[in-house]
Amino acid sequence: MITILGIESSCDDTAAAVIRDGVLLSNIISSQKVHESYGGVVPELASRAHQQNIIPVVDQALKKAGVNKDELTAIAFTRGPGLMGSLLVGTSFAKGLSSALNIPMIDVNHLHAHVLAHFIKEDKDDNSQPQYPFLCLLVSGGNSQIILVKSYKDMEIIGQTIDDAAGEAFDKCAKVMGLGYPGGPIVDRLAKEGDATKFKFNKPHIPGYDYSFSGLKTSFLYLLRNELKKDTDFIEKNKVDLCASLQKTIIDVLMEQLRKAAKDLRIKEVAVAGGVSANSGLRAAFEDHAKRFGWKIHIPPFGYTTDNAAMIAMTGYFKYEDKDFCPMEAAPFSRVVM
Repeated sequence: MITILGIESSCDDTAAAVIRDGVLLSNIISSQKVHESYGGVVPELASRAHQQNIIPVVDQALKKAGVNKDELTAIAFTRGPGLMGSLLVGTSFAKGLSSALNIPMIDVNHLHAHVLAHFIKEDKDDNSQPQYPFLCLLVSGGNSQIILVKSYKDMEIIGQTIDDAAGEAFDKCAKVMGLGYPGGPIVDRLAKEGDATKFKFNKPHIPGYDYSFSGLKTSFLYLLRNELKKDTDFIEKNKVDLCASLQKTIIDVLMEQLRKAAKDLRIKEVAVAGGVSANSGLRAAFEDHAKRFGWKIHIPPFGYTTDNAAMIAMTGYFKYEDKDFCPMEAAPFSRVVM
């Protein structure tokens, strides 16, 4: 039996999970509410909270899985990208536990793990995993990428944002409207009540499969600025329509490039991952494209969209099978490495 403990601490969620022979036994997440009043994650506060949370979270994950620490085969941890202070907490804990138990340590790329979340099994009879090669749209607060996935360790970014990420566009526009943080889920909720055709925003025309959201964000800000001069209550009166129109535009931009890539590469197996994959409008767009273009789509359960340790443990399981271990001197990295 291969039993992997996964540890995730790249941003503001402390998480631990246990996977045995590819089947998830537990997935515990401790979120930090302290950042909401600041309108974004404060790195120093995040790292302090990780120090407080990591031992109880790992303890809960082991207990829920019914696994003793001496039964662990290896420890997988997020090495990056992410906030350096947060990553150091998870990395240091993994090194200490690996050394104490004398078991291998496996470093995991956080972005790879989001893609491989689709391979998590909740029972041994689950056969819903994507078939290689497939395309994955990875969308979050920091990343908007189209990835050609040839195997668990062979991934090629064929398109990515040249400025803002989709999640960043959601959050920044929500902030300007005074909707709070994180803005994406709030926009999604309000968009369900609005008219998505009410307002038009700039859509970029980028060659290839790359993305750009800065122009869309600027056109959104200009609209608000111009309309607020005429009516100071414009945002409040049009909040749901603004959210619906914004969400539709962002999703249209995402799907247009993904559709182009799928057609050019003749790939019908298409997945979505990352925090923005929880967006109801994006999920509906995937369902629509499955019907229109014959795609076989893979949409993750909500628990695997945001940062979680199940995806870290799953990636660790694949790497363990290849005996791809991490040396004790490995340091975390904050920037994207794919």
